[in-house]
Amino acid sequence: MAEKSAPDEAEFDLASLKILIVDNEEPHARAVAESLERVGYVCDLATSGPEGAQRVEADMYDIVITDLVMNEVDGLGILSLAKRKNPEGEVILVTGHGTIPSAVQAMQQGAFNYLLKPLDLNQVRTVTQKAAENLRLRQANVELRRRLDEKFGFEGVIGISGKMHDVVERLKRIAPTDATVLIQGATGTGKELVAQAIHQNSPRKNKRFVALNCAALSENILESELFGHIKGAFTDASNDRVGKFEYAHQGTLFLDEVGDMPMPTQIKLLRVLESGEITRVGSNEPIKVNVRILSATNRQLDQAISDSTFRGDLYHRLKVVTIMLPTLAERHEDIPLLIEHFMKQFAKRHHKTVKGMSPAARRKLLAYEWPGNVRELRNIVEGMVVVDVDGILDVDDLDVNWGDSPESEAEAGPPAMHALVGSPLADIERYFIEETLKVTGGNREEAARILGIGERTLYRKLKEYAS
Repeated sequence: MAEKSAPDEAEFDLASLKILIVDNEEPHARAVAESLERVGYVCDLATSGPEGAQRVEADMYDIVITDLVMNEVDGLGILSLAKRKNPEGEVILVTGHGTIPSAVQAMQQGAFNYLLKPLDLNQVRTVTQKAAENLRLRQANVELRRRLDEKFGFEGVIGISGKMHDVVERLKRIAPTDATVLIQGATGTGKELVAQAIHQNSPRKNKRFVALNCAALSENILESELFGHIKGAFTDASNDRVGKFEYAHQGTLFLDEVGDMPMPTQIKLLRVLESGEITRVGSNEPIKVNVRILSATNRQLDQAISDSTFRGDLYHRLKVVTIMLPTLAERHEDIPLLIEHFMKQFAKRHHKTVKGMSPAARRKLLAYEWPGNVRELRNIVEGMVVVDVDGILDVDDLDVNWGDSPESEAEAGPPAMHALVGSPLADIERYFIEETLKVTGGNREEAARILGIGERTLYRKLKEYAS
């Protein structure tokens, strides 16, 4: 059996991990090191607390396995040093029954796990493997983010799905130009984020990006916001006011929900696009402006034109280039990556320590249909981060009734699941493994974490299915 599992471990490239064993009982330290080295790890030894502290200060270790009770520098001291030197590294404590409370305290301070004496060497390997999987998953996410940034060069536009790849490839061609762009997509799909990405990758990136929601304002206020006004133009106009067009001069103006713009304002906007001049409300003096226009809508403008609520000539001026954003349901394989991104973003914003998300919570989020798209996912993850108390986002961090809406299939499940009722457990297990791999785009590390199983177990299952 050991020979059969060796290829799986080779795929992990265990030798690339730096592991330090710290124990003032040298035979004990050597036994742990030899146990790990037999399956491919490379270990350094320190046979006292001070020596362990010196090694931690001198080198960068991925995993540190340290005895808790030692003279001069104990396991808590090693933990503190290791986390300060390498915050991404993992520390495993070794303790006797009498010091379990101290080990629990150590875990609250960032330890990965603790092992009880006398040690079961198989358990040592299992816990070390889980720590290694955690490290690899974090490194894979960082590497994936880096490769996405290198490949696409669009900050904040996250996705590995085919649909998002097509969107980003289109953005790469559009951004360097000065063309007007119409961004279409359902509410919450990230239209303003895409507009910002276009601006940040354009020659205007060092100038202003100005956004205005056209649906949120009445006709008179919208015109004043767009074109500005002069003193006395209307009641309460006590001073001259610069509008968004002037403020965005030489930069980019993003008109969100442009499909809800009143017809009289549409006429004035069309005139600005044709002439490159605006006139403040209450004035007769034209002002030259140089602005790139990006607009967005969740409405079907073709239908709005047929209904005579949107001007066809303005539509064609706005849609020199069109970008259609997919719903989150259409880019389901991006959800794990978005979850990781939002967890890090909101942990930093709210000054929380978030180590990850439980498999149960991930399954619940992955089963949901997300009618509110990326914005809804973003808000849900932020809420989980805010209420979390133990560093692991779990189902209890969700609102009690969340996911029970008619749009969600979290309870009912996809139609294929009903056909599995009465099937052997092996068939049901295979179904969930294969479906999870689809969700993760074939990422076996992520799939194993979502399923709550070891990656070697997943590899073994996949080999069984292939045979």
